[in-house]
Amino acid sequence: MRLRVLGSAAGGGFPQWNCACANCRDVRAGDPRLEPRTQDSVAVTGDGDGWILLNASPDIRQQIEASPDLHPRHGRDTPIRGIILTNGDLDHVLGLFSLRESTPLVVWATEAVEAGLLGNTIWRTMERFPGQVTWRRLELGREVEIGAGLGLSARPMAGKLPIHLEGRRTASAEDNVGLWLRAGARTAAYVPGTRSIEGLERTDVLLLDGTFFESDELPRLGLAQKRAEDMGHVPVSQTFSARAAGRRIYTHINNTNPMLRQGSPEQTRVLNAGWEIARDGLEITL
Repeated sequence: MRLRVLGSAAGGGFPQWNCACANCRDVRAGDPRLEPRTQDSVAVTGDGDGWILLNASPDIRQQIEASPDLHPRHGRDTPIRGIILTNGDLDHVLGLFSLRESTPLVVWATEAVEAGLLGNTIWRTMERFPGQVTWRRLELGREVEIGAGLGLSARPMAGKLPIHLEGRRTASAEDNVGLWLRAGARTAAYVPGTRSIEGLERTDVLLLDGTFFESDELPRLGLAQKRAEDMGHVPVSQTFSARAAGRRIYTHINNTNPMLRQGSPEQTRVLNAGWEIARDGLEITL
């Protein structure tokens, strides 16, 4: 199994277009302690030929261009064999609309996530010809084969409804999932959004929600009133003890997170606890 982190930032990317926090100001100024990041997405392959995307970020075109393995090989072609969605948040699904150029797509999602997308008028642009999108159902806890030698199971993780669906339908366990990948005896888990680390099982690699370092990160900076948990995220400072993987990596990192800054006390705490911080282009081979 081979994974490539296409993007490692939370929604909005880093720097975020409308943010002048210290991190965003300094990365724009070229501070070498900070590295720009695109919005979170991962590509995985079992054979090096066909690839599966885990979420489709708004930056997907840029991410594909930065990844030669994902380039077309002839004519109108793509090695991307499917897209798996962990939830219906816009920063995880908007990239689908950039992949609409007359190429059939296979999208894996839970029934709740699929319904949330199909109920949106803009989805009609993904129905321009028969078979433009083939839906495949993710059933919680049931392993399915997604590609050459790759098995996948979706497991419910504590989260929340996407903002655009709040107040419009009842929340369910299918709204937010983590993805467990298996190739033979090797396993990896991708959990970019969760309010709790309960339910994490032993894997060789864990890519975990690293959105905010502390619960009150945004209120303390005067940027928003909501705490990390209100937005469906467990603070990094509360996850150091998670022993659910041999290799533990934070991804989906918000632009305000102080651990983005090389040499910061927060980054030092992360590294001393045995964790890594994802960056765009990180390659993981199992």
